[in-house]
Amino acid sequence: MGDTGRERNVTAVDEREWLTERFEEHRTRLRAVAYRMLGSMSEADDAVQDAWLRVSRAGAGGVENLGAWLTTVVARVCLNVLRSREQRREEHLGVRVPDPVIDPESGADPEHEAVLADSVGLALLVVLETLSPAERLAFVLHDMFAVPFEDIAPMIDRSPAAARQLASRARRRVRGQAPAPDPDLARQRAVVEAFLAAARDGDFDGLVAVLAPDVVLRSDGGVARARHSTVVTGARAVAAQAVTFGSLSPYARPALVNGAAGVVVVANGRPLSVMAFTVTDGRIAAIDVLSDPGRLARLDLTVLGD
Repeated sequence: MGDTGRERNVTAVDEREWLTERFEEHRTRLRAVAYRMLGSMSEADDAVQDAWLRVSRAGAGGVENLGAWLTTVVARVCLNVLRSREQRREEHLGVRVPDPVIDPESGADPEHEAVLADSVGLALLVVLETLSPAERLAFVLHDMFAVPFEDIAPMIDRSPAAARQLASRARRRVRGQAPAPDPDLARQRAVVEAFLAAARDGDFDGLVAVLAPDVVLRSDGGVARARHSTVVTGARAVAAQAVTFGSLSPYARPALVNGAAGVVVVANGRPLSVMAFTVTDGRIAAIDVLSDPGRLARLDLTVLGD
């Protein structure tokens, strides 16, 4: 009897070790799913950890495709977070810029590169914030991770056809509002530098020249600073706003924001804003600014050095 119990315990330990190893193999993909779903690296890590607790309790007995199953578990956790966030949405009446991923201009952290693969720029995440939880899940899982609609449908209590419609609706909004960034980082940086120089010099015409005609500027000052949350569209309107950036130019530090050319404004060791630029066809198509003091204080900016 004692030997049987010992064998059962050894088997349980072996199964847990096996499951732990397999989960770690999938962790990067799971973080990538969660970040696209939630737009926050810290919330993504929490969601992955929550998924691990659920998986470790349930075990993986009878699971044929572990990767797909783990993706489903993480997606369900994220869906719950999104639904809870939607109920609190009235707290934040303005635009919401997701938490950016900051890296030095010299190059992104390998873990960040893995999570941000496929150009998950801040402009795209801003648009994903406007989707319903079901739309976001259907679009992210199908279009970004090739999960079949037959697997997505049960998560949102819809038919596969309805899940397909949700993803299609989300896709149209993304295509219309989140332009694809120029893949050449050096070209991005040159355009951003031209923008900053024009802002510093108060060169209105120079600003208009580097802005796309339908450029959109989105600024998120947080709940406490709602008047700083705004959306401005059109080159001339955005240029008028950008002239005010000139006073901040001495404090602007070049950085990679979600893998694209961006700027972190730091004064006296305190971050004032993060600016992400989407450069398309040699012009700036979108500028996304996070200036919420509370959320800025939680960002890890040590990667930028002193």
